[in-house]
Amino acid sequence: MHILIIAVGKIKEKYLQEGIAEYTKRLRPYVKLNLLELTEEKRPAPATSSIESAAMEMEGKRILAVIPEGSFVIALDVKGQGWSSEDLAASFREWELAGKNQITFVIGGDLGLTDAVIARSNLRLSLSLMTFTHQMIRLIILEQIYRACKINHHEPYHK
Repeated sequence: MHILIIAVGKIKEKYLQEGIAEYTKRLRPYVKLNLLELTEEKRPAPATSSIESAAMEMEGKRILAVIPEGSFVIALDVKGQGWSSEDLAASFREWELAGKNQITFVIGGDLGLTDAVIARSNLRLSLSLMTFTHQMIRLIILEQIYRACKINHHEPYHK
């Protein structure tokens, strides 16, 4: 399975960089993983709502431009469906059986995702009812993908 994670913004925190690197390494035996970091649109602080809307639209266009043709797209969105780790693992199995071998997860910037990106998505998935920074979401989704792979390979996950 090929998994692409498209994320807006740069990871600045060292602890998140290290965690992302660790889970990227752990996933190598299970999936072909690519992380694509897109530039966050610069805006003044404080920004008006029209400036924020324009910034979000620019980020959305950049996201849509890099989604591979034929990819099954999952928008990580607080308004999405809530799944368990077992649900994600089961969905990976179903997608593989259905020939959906290119999965793209999309993580917006601090402003979220545009309606166009949501419309392009095949699934809206929420990782929690709680709010996390968009930088933390990268680490969380990598851990959940790893957990799903371990579940699907009937391997214990204790690390």
